Amino acid sequence: MPDSFFAYAEWVELETFFAGYLLVYAIIYLVALNRPATGFVKTRLLPNLPLAYAFAGTLYLGLQLKNAYPDYTIEHLTAGVQLPYLRIWGLISILFWIPLLQKKPVFSLLHSLVFFFLLMKSLFLQLFTSSPGNDMARNNMKIYSISIFLNLGALILVTIISLLIARFNTQKRSTGI
Repeated sequence: MPDSFFAYAEWVELETFFAGYLLVYAIIYLVALNRPATGFVKTRLLPNLPLAYAFAGTLYLGLQLKNAYPDYTIEHLTAGVQLPYLRIWGLISILFWIPLLQKKPVFSLLHSLVFFFLLMKSLFLQLFTSSPGNDMARNNMKIYSISIFLNLGALILVTIISLLIARFNTQKRSTGI
């Protein structure tokens, strides 16, 4: 757990955007295993997982750019960074827009595993060490819940957009345009 308030705020941002992806991935993957090979989950949702993760990373980048507004100089962008390695690791998630990385959803899972591990480590330390109250553990669970909903919402949005694009392409081919 970060020591200063600003480091904690950065940590909360990172955990909110990336930690919940692991559970979303696991649920979609387990549902895809139990459905027929032509199922919607296996053909539409599972391939969209890296895109949803890249979308969450893009939203994180947007938050960082919004926080840096109006001064986008390198000095200003790096001046207030408390957790530089984690921030860079979070921004790497944007690379999942690249089609080569989209083909292996397990890479996005491994990327998210870092943030999930840090959240679980924080929870473990809060629950099993001498700490005043369970407010931090409760706060971590709220952060994790929001992260799950954010990643699930990103997956739903990306899936809807991909379905609309597929439908548009099908209509375009059928009309001969």
